[in-house]
Amino acid sequence: MQNIDSYVEKNKDRFINELIELLKIPSVSADSAYKKDVLKTADIIKKSLEKAGCDHVEICETDGYPIVYGEKIIDKNLPTVLVYGHYDVQPADPIGLWTSPPFEPVIKKTELHPEGAIYARGACDDKGQMYMHVKAMEFMTETNQLPCNVKFMIEGEEEVGSVNLSKFVKNNQEKLKNDVILISDTGMISKDTPSITTGLRGLSYVEVEVTGPNRDLHSGLYGGAVANPINVLTKMIASLHDENNHITIPGFYDKVENLSDEERAQMAKAPFSLDNYKKAIDIDDVYGEKGYTTNERNSIRPTLDVNGIWGGYTGEGAKTVIASKAYAKISMRLVPHQDWEDITKLFKNHFESIAPKGVKVLVKPHHGGQGYVTPIDSIGYQAASKAYEDTFGKTPIPQRSGGSIPIVALFEQELKSKTILMGFGLDSDAIHSPNEHFGVWNYLKGISTIPLFYKYFTELSK
Repeated sequence: MQNIDSYVEKNKDRFINELIELLKIPSVSADSAYKKDVLKTADIIKKSLEKAGCDHVEICETDGYPIVYGEKIIDKNLPTVLVYGHYDVQPADPIGLWTSPPFEPVIKKTELHPEGAIYARGACDDKGQMYMHVKAMEFMTETNQLPCNVKFMIEGEEEVGSVNLSKFVKNNQEKLKNDVILISDTGMISKDTPSITTGLRGLSYVEVEVTGPNRDLHSGLYGGAVANPINVLTKMIASLHDENNHITIPGFYDKVENLSDEERAQMAKAPFSLDNYKKAIDIDDVYGEKGYTTNERNSIRPTLDVNGIWGGYTGEGAKTVIASKAYAKISMRLVPHQDWEDITKLFKNHFESIAPKGVKVLVKPHHGGQGYVTPIDSIGYQAASKAYEDTFGKTPIPQRSGGSIPIVALFEQELKSKTILMGFGLDSDAIHSPNEHFGVWNYLKGISTIPLFYKYFTELSK
């Protein structure tokens, strides 16, 4: 494509400032206190798509937060690319661990990002990566180089499980009809080693509640005589892994795909420094399922992790009580062929069965989704690969991700099209954590690369 690098260079300050303004809005979908901010963000995305050249843009109401839909159809005989992204963000907690306020974006230069990185909640996940597509669209329409049709579907509930997206997709199949779906909500190996995500893990997310006595009790008068829900809960959770960090839920591994030695050898070719990995997160050693490497543990193997645990007194000073209740939130990352609803049932049945007498257990399923694998011989993958080759000067490596985007499997089921995951984030971007950031270089490189995907996808589709 002509002038893409010069266009990005000429407009980079504006591109950065527009993203910064978007990041200032705390569009936290998990907390109703931010409802006005989430709705405000949807309106801003609508206006941004209009300015970028979409002929039709609308805010589609759902039972929750709205979906922003936009399109530019230049010729019905040409291919159609459907872009998916989300404008909601994770809660910023714990606020005290941020080095700058999460919704007051700042650009900081680091060793990895000498040109600067934007620090703010949602910088990488997914406002920054979603907005790359809006600016790529702007370039193609402003320079009359849009080679095919494009549709946008930007939602506001991804961080809470896309609870209303499924209904929207099922009810709007003609509106969303496409030849390929394009998403940037993943990452790449490094700034000098591009990669394309070819697999995602599924997810089952549950909350558990353990109830003992009918009220908090004095730990001196009742300690040792009644079941302590916190003690019981921690023992139950500990029993979910054996000495090899293998998950002990009966039937959990029944449908797990075991990759061949050849496939595992191909994965091992991806550049990876265990020392740098440990240094980046300040740990002395790695930990996980016996018999697998770190990269295998966080991509092709299922996991079970406690995301939060609480109960009893946690304020300043001492209060000697045996809590009436204890709670935990637990997520299970699943590999292809593991059905998240089946796994949720297996967890529920097992967790209830291991509860000792003296407590009652309640398992509350929250949300989940299926895993996904995309073929590397598709036109969409080839187009993405050629786009990366042009801007990075090297062929990207196919890589499975440990993360989950549950709606990807839904898209294939309902819209019958494949998804291409062109992520420009890095593992060090601290998504879902304090000090989330997105490199300015990565952001601008995404804007430069995405239009080339359209070019090559259109050419290869002929």
